[in-house]
Parts: sequence; C-alpha cells; structure tokens
Amino acid sequence: MPALHILRVFTGEDGSGGNPLGVFLDGAAVPPERRQAAAAVIGFSETVFVDDAASGAVRIFTPAVELPFAGHPLVGAAWLLAQERKAVEVLRPPAGEVPASAEGDRASVAGRPQWAPPFRWFQLGSPDEVDALEGPPEGHDLAGAYAWEGEGVVRARVFPPRLGIEEDEATGAAAVLLGALLERDVEIRQGRGSRIAVHPRADGLVEIGGTVALDEVRDFEM
Repeated sequence: MPALHILRVFTGEDGSGGNPLGVFLDGAAVPPERRQAAAAVIGFSETVFVDDAASGAVRIFTPAVELPFAGHPLVGAAWLLAQERKAVEVLRPPAGEVPASAEGDRASVAGRPQWAPPFRWFQLGSPDEVDALEGPPEGHDLAGAYAWEGEGVVRARVFPPRLGIEEDEATGAAAVLLGALLERDVEIRQGRGSRIAVHPRADGLVEIGGTVALDEVRDFEM
C-alpha cells in the first residue's frame, strides 16, 4: 500500500491551524486514473502526487478536480521533499516551473498570478465583517474576502465551492492573487489560525511561504 503523508501547511506561530494536505511521495504507486478518486476519499482540500522526486514533477487534485497550480500543496511538497528525500529548487506541476525552497520548519514557493484559479477578492471594512460571513460574498463560487487588521496584516477567508471545497483553511493560490492585487508584502491570517507570508517579486512572481508540520504517515488502502 502507498504511504500517505499528512501535513498541515501555513500553521500559526503556536503550531495551530494550517491547511491539511495529503502527499504521496511515491506518486507512481497510485495510477493516474485512480488519483481523483483517491483525493475524494482522503477529503482534504488538496492531495499531491509526487511523480519524480528528483525533478520535482507533481500533480495536484482537489476532491473534485485536478489543478495545474496550487499554493499550499506545493509549499507542503517542497518541505516534505527536503525532509524525506532531497530539497528541490524547482517544482514542476502542470502549470510550469515553480521556484521552491525549504529550511527548518518553513518552506516557500513562487507562482505566477495567471496560474491560479480565478479567485475574486472582496475587500470588507473590518476583520469582524470577514469573520461574520456565512458563505462567499455575493454567492460567488470562487471568492476570498479580506480586511486590514494592522500594518501589513490582513484577515481573510476563502470560499472555493467550484473546486469542491466549501471553505479553505489556508489558500496559497488565492494568496498569490492577493499579493499581486495589493502589490506589497503582507501576512495573511486565514482560517482558524493559519499564517501565510506573501512577497510580490520584481520578476512578476509572487512568493508565498510559511510553517509546515507533519502530523501522520499512514498506509493508504486503494
């Protein structure tokens, strides 16, 4: 049976929060035609299949669809490869080459805004308004809401039901888009306690990073 690593990506300073992620380091053990079903059974917002650890070739699935690019899965994969195999400088999801780095309990990747799903960001008047939301603003099926909480810090929530996820705990691809929109460094406080560091780069890429924790390794029954 293939081994499934269960991580939490973008955890808070106290180790709380973070978006759960499943990673198959030996992705070839799960045939391509069974990966979508496996991701649905696992039930996390995304599951990563590492097809070639040396080159960084990966594929990413939500419970409903395959994604060409996603932030927290790539940050988690970069961190896990550095811990369990060998650190890579580039990950290769279907979207293209993604610069990656990992050191200690932190990892980061850099993506192009056009690679991300077309999240629509709504700015609200206060963090309390963000917290009071009972669903996506205006019923949008791929939306994020944010409000400034302090200098360089925003409170955010992300609702991507189009991808088979009602609300995401920490959304790297949406963070890439928000970084491009705001054109400045920012820390996103999302979900129950997650933290995403965002840095727009001069080359047009937006770097996202944070802390990663390994919760469990278990055999996955096909």
